[in-house]
Amino acid sequence: MTMANPVSSRLTGTSTRTFLRRALTRLQPRRYRSESGQALVEFGFTFSMLMAFLIGMVQVSFAFYVHEAMSEMAREGTRYAIVRGSTCTTSGGSSCTATAAQIQNYVQGLGLLNNLTTVTATFPPNNSQVPGNGNYVKVVVTYTFPFNIPFVKNSSIAMSSTSKMQIIQ
Repeated sequence: MTMANPVSSRLTGTSTRTFLRRALTRLQPRRYRSESGQALVEFGFTFSMLMAFLIGMVQVSFAFYVHEAMSEMAREGTRYAIVRGSTCTTSGGSSCTATAAQIQNYVQGLGLLNNLTTVTATFPPNNSQVPGNGNYVKVVVTYTFPFNIPFVKNSSIAMSSTSKMQIIQ
C-alpha cells in the first residue's frame, strides 16, 4: 500500500493557480472577499440624497411662487378698492364704493391660493371700514406655507404681503 502525498492529492484535478487562489482567499479577511453589493448601497445613499435635494429645490421654488401670488392678490385688492373709490356711483345712481368685506371677498375669489389665505382690508389712517377721499387702502394677505422636505422636520412658514395705495376719487 502506498501513501499518497497530501499536497499532491489536493492538486489532483485542479491547476496550481486555482489552488493558490483559493488558499490566498482563505487568508484574506472576510470583509475583503466580496464587494458585490457595494455599488448598489452607494447608489442608494447617493440617489436618496439627490432626490431629497431636488424635492427641496422644488419646495423652495414653490414658496417663491406662493409669495408672488400673495403679492399679486394684495395688489389686485388695493386696485379693486381704489377704482371704486369713495365717491363711486353706477350709471343708475347707486353707490359702488368698496367696503372691507367686499375687498376681502374679491381677493379670496381670485383663486390663486387655497382657503388657508387670510385677507385683511383697512383704510388708514383711522383704520375705518369705509373708504374716504384722500384716505389709503391697505390690503394684507397672509398664508401659512407647509414646508415639506425629505429627511428634514416638517414645518410651516408664515408669509405675508401688504399693498397700500391712496384713494383719489
